[in-house]
Amino acid sequence: MFNLVRHNLKSSLRRYSTAINRRHFEDEGDWFYSTEWWDSDSSNSRNVFREVSHNGNGVVSVLAHPCQTRLLPEQVKLSKPTSIKILLGDRLHWARTEKWLEQRYAEMCPGFKHHGRFRVSGYEWRTLHFNDHTRQSTVKVLAAYREDEPGSLCFMQQAHCLAVPYVKSMISAGLATISSCNSDLIKNAIRGKQNMNILCIGHGGGSIPLFLASKIRGAVVHVVEIDPIVISASIQAMGFPAFSVMTPSGKRACPKPDPIEEVLWKGTHERLLLFNSDAEKFILENANIYDIIFIDAYDGEDIFPHKLWDPYSPFVQALANRLHPDHGTVVVNLHSDVDAPNPHTLLFANGKAYLSSFGRPEEGSDWNMVLNTLMSEALEVEKLVDMPFSCLQYIKRGFTPVD
Repeated sequence: MFNLVRHNLKSSLRRYSTAINRRHFEDEGDWFYSTEWWDSDSSNSRNVFREVSHNGNGVVSVLAHPCQTRLLPEQVKLSKPTSIKILLGDRLHWARTEKWLEQRYAEMCPGFKHHGRFRVSGYEWRTLHFNDHTRQSTVKVLAAYREDEPGSLCFMQQAHCLAVPYVKSMISAGLATISSCNSDLIKNAIRGKQNMNILCIGHGGGSIPLFLASKIRGAVVHVVEIDPIVISASIQAMGFPAFSVMTPSGKRACPKPDPIEEVLWKGTHERLLLFNSDAEKFILENANIYDIIFIDAYDGEDIFPHKLWDPYSPFVQALANRLHPDHGTVVVNLHSDVDAPNPHTLLFANGKAYLSSFGRPEEGSDWNMVLNTLMSEALEVEKLVDMPFSCLQYIKRGFTPVD
């Protein structure tokens, strides 16, 4: 029996691997680019935000790193002319971006065309750090300004660019599971015909909520972050929309979005709601029902709060009441500081929990069927959402059932 299961699993992986090769991904967040931002001691990096947290995160800082290339390894030739081509390619990309900004400005501000010429200053990686050593989040930002007002520099996080692999793993696992439970929901939500209610606990630089809101037109994303300094860092230095910030009373902190935000986000920012709150308090006092919940909440010591994954805590007990009864899914990022074997991503779906890891999945006929279903749905999600990376690549790494 186990030999048959092993054979079926290997056959499935070969089949899905062939499917991956048929589609070309242009992923600006490919790990190949991590050399541009991983070394925080680089002389090319500079500090663009630094404040002391009073919520256990120590010194919260954001470092800026030059973003020099847009080509993947197979496209790069180690020669001087190629380096020139790379720079010219960047300049051509900037020109297209400037044109896009001008067209968007003309749409949003039709009476002010003479103010609508934009110039791109460049792109940068921005890394969020706690205590000067814990790298919490990485994003790519665009810096641009209006030509008639050079001081109008604005930053736009590149929502399609997910720089850290575990973030791609969380999104892949969550969307593939939702698709397997309710394919109509994800299809309708992508087209904007139905809302998909999403909760993100732990904000960081905001890459998960921004990616989902940008890719899924019907996504309404609530974000809960306990530290107001982290919220400030993401908005001031990491290009997250300021209009997303909510007051304790549940109203927008800014009644109207800045015109530049309207140009940059064109409605995406209106589906992002960022709350400064303790996660347990928010869940216990909130009556919303969510289709999917992402939990990624580490403090300045890189420790995941026990109450956020302990099955007997008030938070986890109340979490069940906040999930859609038919397809509600929770995806949790867990590191090795928890009592679980080499965890990477914890996935709750249909009353069961699974650990995603880089190891080999548990074998068994039931589990083989679950994994095959997730892999199949991952391919569908890739096409529907127009993913810049392969969801299947992260599902194939396997999940281990948790009792």
